[in-house]
Amino acid sequence: MDNTGQIIFYEDKNFSGRHVECSNDCADLMCLLSCCNSIQVESGCFMIYEKPNYNGSQYYLSRGEYPDFHHWMGVSDSVSSCRLIPTEPGSFNMRLYERIEFGGQVMDLDEDCPSIMDRFHAKGIFSCHVTNGNWLFYEHPNYLGRMYLIRPGEYKRFSEWGGRSARVGSIRRIMDY
Repeated sequence: MDNTGQIIFYEDKNFSGRHVECSNDCADLMCLLSCCNSIQVESGCFMIYEKPNYNGSQYYLSRGEYPDFHHWMGVSDSVSSCRLIPTEPGSFNMRLYERIEFGGQVMDLDEDCPSIMDRFHAKGIFSCHVTNGNWLFYEHPNYLGRMYLIRPGEYKRFSEWGGRSARVGSIRRIMDY
């Protein structure tokens, strides 16, 4: 498992102004920076969050440069927490359910899925159980829209992964490419 990562948050666009470096989870960046207008991910993969304590809109960032918040699909300069996402070699497995508390149709997944509707004919994912790997749920097909980090564990209802609704249009594995 790769647990190393390095991310740098800058107050100004194009990697200027005050900055903060993180190599692990940080629940409250606002005590260190007043805003965030650009980011460099030197290594690893991170989920950044609009609000402290890993709440609010989530954005997945892999190694690269993000000169302004539009490059990570953000709607503002508000980045208040981040989480390092360990990338794991090996298998990926999850079980999806069409009802809360693991009810209804059961759908097994071990690879990326660009369209939940096309593959499973499901209108929503209300609960899931992840046995292996870290995943991203996207609100729309083809990996578009609001995204959510799904780590190994049980999620009895969509609100437990931060979802506003059960709408999941596509799912992608988080791998170290």
